[in-house]
Amino acid sequence: MERILIVDDNTDICLLLERFLSKQGYKTASVQRGDDALALLRKDSFELVICDFKLPDVDGLEMLRRIKILDPSTAVIIITGYSDVRMAVQTVKHGAYDYVTKPLYPDEILYTIKSALERRSQRTDARPMAVSPVGTDAEDAPDLSPAKPVVRVAKSAMIVNGGKRFIFGKSRAAEILQKHIDLIAPTNMSVIITGETGTGKEFVANAIHQKSKRVGKPFVAIDCGALSKELAGSELFGHTKGAFTGATSDKMGSFEYANGGTLFLDEIGNLSYENQIKLLRVLQERKIRRIGSNTDILVDVRILVATNEDLREAVRQGRFREDIFHRLDEFRIDLVPLRERKVDILLFAEHFLELANEQLEKNVQGFDDEVKEKLKEYYWHGNLREIQNVVKRAVLLSQTDLITLECLPYEIISPSYQMEDSGAAVSPTTPANNLKSVSENAERAAIIKVLEKTGYNKTKAAEVLNIDRKTLYNKLKAYDIHL
Repeated sequence: MERILIVDDNTDICLLLERFLSKQGYKTASVQRGDDALALLRKDSFELVICDFKLPDVDGLEMLRRIKILDPSTAVIIITGYSDVRMAVQTVKHGAYDYVTKPLYPDEILYTIKSALERRSQRTDARPMAVSPVGTDAEDAPDLSPAKPVVRVAKSAMIVNGGKRFIFGKSRAAEILQKHIDLIAPTNMSVIITGETGTGKEFVANAIHQKSKRVGKPFVAIDCGALSKELAGSELFGHTKGAFTGATSDKMGSFEYANGGTLFLDEIGNLSYENQIKLLRVLQERKIRRIGSNTDILVDVRILVATNEDLREAVRQGRFREDIFHRLDEFRIDLVPLRERKVDILLFAEHFLELANEQLEKNVQGFDDEVKEKLKEYYWHGNLREIQNVVKRAVLLSQTDLITLECLPYEIISPSYQMEDSGAAVSPTTPANNLKSVSENAERAAIIKVLEKTGYNKTKAAEVLNIDRKTLYNKLKAYDIHL
C-alpha cells in the first residue's frame, strides 16, 4: 500500500484528502507544519508528499529541497491557492512532480497523484544495465546509482538527472557540444553556458554534472532572473532567524544545499551588484555566511552559470563585475540555435513526441511528410522549448496515428503570418485598422499560450487568465481551439 503524507495548515483540507485517498486504497498521514512533516519523513518512508506552498514555518520551495535531501525518490505535489505560472515553473524546476491550484477537484488531484506515483515507480524500479552501443559514436552511460536509472542509450543521446534524456543531435554543432562536455565534466572548472532562450542551457549543465566526479552529490539549479534583489542573498547564502522581517526560522541557502555537488546559476547577468560581491567572496574563499550570522561556513561547490546576454558587454557597461566574469569564464560552451541545426530538428521532434505520448497517455506514431517539411523550414524563435510545446500541443490535438498540418500553429503552417509583440499570428492581408481582428488574434494566442504553460489543464488555465471555466469553454469554442 503506497503511503502519502499531506502537509497543509488547513485541517479541513488534510481531513478531506485523508478520507478521499484512504477510500482510493492509499495509506495516509497529515501534519500542519513543515518541521513536523520533515520529522515524520526522517522516521518513516512515504512514496508521495502533497504539500501546501504556504506553510506557517516554511515555504514550498524550502520544503521541496529538504524532502529531496532526505529521499530524492519521494514524489512531491505542491498545492496552492495562488495561480502563479512563475511559481509553478520554480517548483517543478526544484523537483516537484506537479502543482495543483485550489480549490481541489477530486478527479484532477487523483489523476496527478497516480501519475506522480507511476513516474516514481518507473524510476525506482529500474536498475543499471549494460549499454549496447548503437553506431560507432555511441556514448557510454554514466555510472548512476539505482535511484538514477541507466537505460539503453540510443545514438546521439545521453542520460541526465532523473532518467531524462538529453538529445545532442547529429549536426556538427552537436558533435562539438558532446566533445566539450566530455572534456570539461571531469574537472572542477567553472563554466559559462551561453545561448538563446530555450536552447537547453540547464540540460547542458545537468549533463556536465552527470559526467563529473560529483554525480552522486546534489545538483541545485537557481534562476537568478526570478530572484528579487532582496531575496537573492537569502536564496543563495541562507539566513538566520530574525535576520530580517519575515525570517521566522534559520534557512539554508543554495550553496549549502549544493555542498559537494554542483550549483547552476541561470541568467547570472540578472544578479544584483551587491550579490555579485558576495558571490565573488565565495568564489575566492569557498566560504559563505548566512544573512544575519557572523559565522563562516566552508562549502565545496562547482559553479556552472548560464546567460542569454553578452556578459562582456555587461562588464563594459558596468552591470557585471569584471573580476567575477574572469573567475567564472574558465571554460565556455556556446549553444547554437535550433534553426542553425536543421539536421537535428526532426530528431528533437521525435524525442518530444515520445515524451508527449507518455505525458498525455496517447500513442501518436509520428509526423506526416508535410508536417516534417514545415518543421524543418520554420525559424524556431524559441528553440527547443518552442518545438517541445508545439509537438506536445500537436499530440494533444491529433486524432490519427500521424500528426497532420491541422495540428500545427498558424505561424508554422503559413510562414506569411507574422508574429506580433502580443504573440498573436496576424496575416499581412489583415487590415491594420481592423482592431477587432487583431484583438481576437491576440486573445486566441494568449489562451493557447496559457494552456500550454498549464499542461492544457482548463481549470488552471482559467485561473491564470482570471476568468471562470464557463467563459474559457465559450472562448475555446468561439476561437475553434480543440483540446
